[in-house]
Amino acid sequence: MERVNNITVFIFLGLSQNKEVQEVCFLLFSLFYTLILTGNSLIILTIYLGNLYKSPMYFFLSYLSLVDICFSSVTAPKLISDLLSNNKTISYVGCMLQLFGVHFFGCTEIFILIVMAYDRYVAICKPLHYMTIMNPERCYKMLLGTWVGGLLHTIIQLTLVIQLPFCGPNEIDHYFCDVHPLLKLACTDTYVAGVVETANSGTISLGSFVILLISYTVILVSLRKQSAEGRRKALSTCGSHIAVVIIFFGPCTFMYMRPDTTFAEDKMVAVFYTIITPMLNPLIYTLRNAEVKNAVKKLLNKKVSWKVNGK
Repeated sequence: MERVNNITVFIFLGLSQNKEVQEVCFLLFSLFYTLILTGNSLIILTIYLGNLYKSPMYFFLSYLSLVDICFSSVTAPKLISDLLSNNKTISYVGCMLQLFGVHFFGCTEIFILIVMAYDRYVAICKPLHYMTIMNPERCYKMLLGTWVGGLLHTIIQLTLVIQLPFCGPNEIDHYFCDVHPLLKLACTDTYVAGVVETANSGTISLGSFVILLISYTVILVSLRKQSAEGRRKALSTCGSHIAVVIIFFGPCTFMYMRPDTTFAEDKMVAVFYTIITPMLNPLIYTLRNAEVKNAVKKLLNKKVSWKVNGK
């Protein structure tokens, strides 16, 4: 069947149709997005200005912060502007680009979290071989693998949607373009596309979640052989990683590990992994990691001294 596309723009229904709720959400999400940009930028600056990037853990953490900035920037600015706008539209091309960005950066973040779990496993379970296993060359290869994996996943998702005909209606019951809401608008049978989408995103979300849970369980069990000080430091680091994993993967698994169906709660659930998690990541890693806290203090002290000397 030849693909027919009469739709040039889509209309977002957004989080709420209530004006007062929209105004409150505008203030709230503007604050959240500011915290995302500030917190994650501070993490990146701290790691590179404090020379922490030489450690594999902080090397990957800096890229996690970068991905968080990009991931949230795909959806948050549009969401915030739409909250005070009567024209909540997005072009077909813009919608496809947003779909690409959400899945590319979201999937890349998943793979980075897996790599970070592997890094902690090697550091705690094979400390004598840590620097040999996690050498710079391997770290860069693993990082490249996260980007390539994210790209391959996204190409599959985008291919599913681009081939679909859209004849109308064009109202998306969401605040960004995602596969499930778009499949509902397609004027053709989307059963096969829905199955492939669930197999792709669902397998990555649930599979990665299971891998991470097993990894951290092995790590926590191995801590019995560590000294009290070693256990305290390891638990502090792993605790932050586990918190991020639960906050991020819980909503992702709910959204994508099911057939081509949508629920009214989907929009609020999506807020957790597109905005809340990128906002909390810097806070979680800073509060749970003494080395990062000390590096942030040194960086802030340098800024203060520069201002005093400048005066």
